[in-house]
Amino acid sequence: MNQSSSTKGEVTIIGAGIIGLCSAYYLHKEGFKVTLLEQGDLINNCSSGNAGMIVPSHFVPLAAPGMISKGIKWMFDSKSPFYVKPSFNPALISWGLKFWKYANQQHVDQSAVPLRDLHLLSKQLYDDLAKDPSLDFGLEKKGILMLYKTQATGDEEIHLAKKAQNLGLDVEPLSAAQTQALEPNAALAVLGSVHYRCDAHLSPNDLVKQLVAYLKKNEVEIISNCKVTGFETSEGEITAIQTSNQTYAANLVVMTGGAWLPELAKKANLNIPIMPGKGYSFMVDPKEHQIHHPALLLEARVAVTPMNGMVRFGGTMEIAPMNDKINKNRVEGIVNSIPQYYPDYQVPIPQIDKIWYGFRPCSPDGLPYIGFTKKLKNLIIAGGHGMMGVSLAPATGKLVAELAVGSKLSIAINKYSADRF
Repeated sequence: MNQSSSTKGEVTIIGAGIIGLCSAYYLHKEGFKVTLLEQGDLINNCSSGNAGMIVPSHFVPLAAPGMISKGIKWMFDSKSPFYVKPSFNPALISWGLKFWKYANQQHVDQSAVPLRDLHLLSKQLYDDLAKDPSLDFGLEKKGILMLYKTQATGDEEIHLAKKAQNLGLDVEPLSAAQTQALEPNAALAVLGSVHYRCDAHLSPNDLVKQLVAYLKKNEVEIISNCKVTGFETSEGEITAIQTSNQTYAANLVVMTGGAWLPELAKKANLNIPIMPGKGYSFMVDPKEHQIHHPALLLEARVAVTPMNGMVRFGGTMEIAPMNDKINKNRVEGIVNSIPQYYPDYQVPIPQIDKIWYGFRPCSPDGLPYIGFTKKLKNLIIAGGHGMMGVSLAPATGKLVAELAVGSKLSIAINKYSADRF
């Protein structure tokens, strides 16, 4: 099967994270017979512990001016929100050099419209998904508050809000009093905020569980604890997928895999640069101080999401080789920032077993990979979404299905080429 084919048949998706699940959903809707191969057990899905935000507000990629200087400064603070662990790891060095190349205003300007379009497509698709009676994932369209404490950050955020308005997004700068009026039950200690009314939020735990249940009910085969070990290729196509269980014949293959995508790609002799950005989250009982709107604490780079009667706090971006250690200093950095914005929230450092962590798949230019690769004509790559996996999953899944069918794409994807590095 190639880019122009319209014959529907069998598709094998590697990786049952949120991108893989949404790809399976839309491919199934198009009439494909779908098999999902997942190396884990579907319990600790990376997306299930994230902030659950749908963010058209995020039209600026991670690779942006100022991130290099901030990153160098934060490297010397063990509790900082962004940290690159110094290492002689060749993959990290190569990724870092590419990141440095793209951290400029031209790249930001060229990425704004493509990212906006991808996010808005996803938001529309979430609205459609929420109408499915079998999918109740707590979608709420209250927007997101960008809370700031310093004038410098406020000026920067209001400048960005004007760019957002020029992009057609529904955004409004608010005073401290206007912001507080939106949160009657929780005191705020901020100078002001920017309210991105175009944003939304959901419960990622519920979304993942319900998508899995939906796919199983609709005869999508999900094979867990199945690690891909290699590929058989012939004449520029993948003919078989070797796994820890058995070898599976391949027709069309969709490679997701989250932070494990580079390792998968390497087995197919492809180079898809990604570094894992470890993040942490934990839940807090708000008691009588319920927070009504999701928020980003801008100086602290902490995400706040009301979720199923609780509040999820999450943050940090720790760029380093994958490991299963919980860095308590980074969690403490999140905890210490909370009462600076919400004085009612004197949050203790959570116990280790109450801390979730996951790895965001970060590309060097801050843009995802979506599309066929020229090197293997029956392989679609879908990954590298960084912190925006949940936000961009339906749009990515829809585009994967359109690529598989060979139909007109909902949006242009040339900025997301799988072969750009």
